[in-house]
Formats: sequence, C-alpha cells, structure tokens
Amino acid sequence: MSRPTSAQINLAHLRHNYHVLRKRAAPARTMAVVKAEAYGHGLDIVAPALHAEHCLDFAVTDTAEGARLREILPDDKVSIALLSGVFDSEDATAAADLGLNPVISDDWQLELLREACFSGQAWLKVETGMHRLGAHDAEALYGKMRKAGIGIAGIMSHLACADTPDHPLNATQVASFARIHARLGNDLPASLLNSAGIAAMAKHHGDVVRPGIALYGVEPVASILLGLRPVMRLSSRIMAVHELTPGDSVSYGATYTATEAGRIAVVAAGYGDGLPRRLSNTGFAIWRGQRLAIIGRVCMDYCMLDIGNHRADIGDAVELWGEHLWAGEVAEQAGTIAYELFTGVGTRVPRQAVETFA
Repeated sequence: MSRPTSAQINLAHLRHNYHVLRKRAAPARTMAVVKAEAYGHGLDIVAPALHAEHCLDFAVTDTAEGARLREILPDDKVSIALLSGVFDSEDATAAADLGLNPVISDDWQLELLREACFSGQAWLKVETGMHRLGAHDAEALYGKMRKAGIGIAGIMSHLACADTPDHPLNATQVASFARIHARLGNDLPASLLNSAGIAAMAKHHGDVVRPGIALYGVEPVASILLGLRPVMRLSSRIMAVHELTPGDSVSYGATYTATEAGRIAVVAAGYGDGLPRRLSNTGFAIWRGQRLAIIGRVCMDYCMLDIGNHRADIGDAVELWGEHLWAGEVAEQAGTIAYELFTGVGTRVPRQAVETFA
C-alpha cells in the first residue's frame, strides 16, 4: 500500500476557470500555459481536459516539454509555444520536426533555427520594461526572421507588475508594446496579458492572452476577484495520535513545547511531498472542517497537528490546501507564492483527476 498523500485535480474547476478567463479576454484567443507539469498539476491531466474544451493554443517552457505535450495532444491543429525558445541545435531540430513554435528574443536563437532549416512559425518576444527576455531591437530581429524564411506567429511581451494594477510600469509596458506593434504592423497577432493582466487590464487583451496561475484557481490580483475555483487539493491522512503532557516537545529541534495537556495527530505528509518546512509552527491544515495548527517542525515525511481534545482517528483525511484552505493563504503563511507550492509537490505524490473533491 502506498502512502496516503495525494493531489486531487478537479477537472470541473479547471474547466470553469478556463471559461471565466476566456470570456473575460474575449475575443482574444486563450493560450493555456501548462509549463512545469501544468504548474505541478500534471500535464497529462490538464492538457487533454483543456483540449476537450476546444483550447488549441498552449505554452510550455522548452522543447522537452513541447515534445511531451505533442505526444499527449497529437492534434495537428494544436499550436505549442516554447516560452524559452531554443537552447541548442538539438532543440532547434526538435522544434522543426515536431512543429513547435519557439519564442525568439535574440539573434543566436534565430541562427539555431536557421541552421536547423526551421520553416515553421516562431513568436517574436520584445522588451518593454521587464528586462528578462525580449528583443531590444524588435524591428531588426523581425527583419532577420523574415529573411530566414521563418513565419511570424506574432509578437509578445511579458508584464512585470500586473498583479499591482496601479503600478506605473504597467502603463509604460502597454505603451511600449503598442508602439512596437504599430511599427511591425498591427495585423501581426499580439500577446501581452498574463493571468494578472487578464484580471486587471482586460481591455488590452490583444489577439492572444496567456493565463497560467489563474487556470489553476489562484486569483492573480487580490483586489479583483474573478470567481476562480481551486484545481488542486493536496491531502493526506492521520497515521498516529499521541497524548501530550505539559513540557513535552514535538519534532526536530524541540521548537514546540506543550504548556498544557492535549493531543497531536501525525499526518503522513511533509516537505518531501511539497508541504513547505516554513509552515512549521505557523501553518494550518483542515480536519473534519476545522482548522488545526501545524506544530513543531515539518519533517520530510510527516507533520504534526494540534488536535487539542478532539477525538481524531487514525485514517482521518486532512486537507493541506485545496477547497477549504486555499493555496494562496497557505503560500502567504509560508512566505512564498502559490506557484512554488504547486510546482513543489513531489513526484512521489500521485495526481488523481476528479470531477469533485472527495
């Protein structure tokens, strides 16, 4: 029998989120970002579910992810953008052979594609203010792509501060992107908005939007709620219950000491499964609808809950995040973001597709 820690992936909630975002950004196409195993949710679960909702545009990080997605979705109508472009000649050849759409931001990537006789379509990524990836001379790179016989899928850039709607960089990036788009030709498909951009700046939807974290149920802008629903529920079960007397300490380092008599439950989930160690003595979990404190240090395979005088039983289910304890709140308690929670769920944790959380 395997450990009881598992991640349920709610397909009904995934579909709901996809259609909420699609409607908000209409008439733009929706390019679903499914990199990093669909943000830890399982590419083989998420991609077919979105494809069944007629999503034909996807984005991953690189050719390895693109090749896997092409196996999962062999439909030749599906376009797969490689957000990091290509890294070497092997990547470029794979992109050509598999019909993938690299995102190009520099001459050296273009040269790799040219040497691989790539004749498909690539996205041109332009710098507008984030200073991560993006061509500084968009017109020059655009001309070189055309000269090399590479089709232009469109131009894109990435917003740095869209989750803070009143940040001045948002207006700067929108204006910069619009100027570049106009110089290259307004008939060229344009893609600027990420999840937060869809929430806060939907009027700038362009031709293609690229939701990522919002697909998985995390509200990208705290002040603008879209009605998204959590897609992942990470849960485990109680495997031991112990009595505590005053002065007893719990877990490594004895960082928690009982001041009164009580009881603790040992749950079969720890940082080896993706539960952040930073939740030690600060986080919570849900048991029978009640919020219980995580006490002592989170271990690789276990965490301990203060159950007080409750009569918890071995085998009882515990939600670590999901329907009743949202990942965004857990991430805040851990001093991180939901992206890191989701992608940190270990490979030993099975993902299970469900239509409703058990």
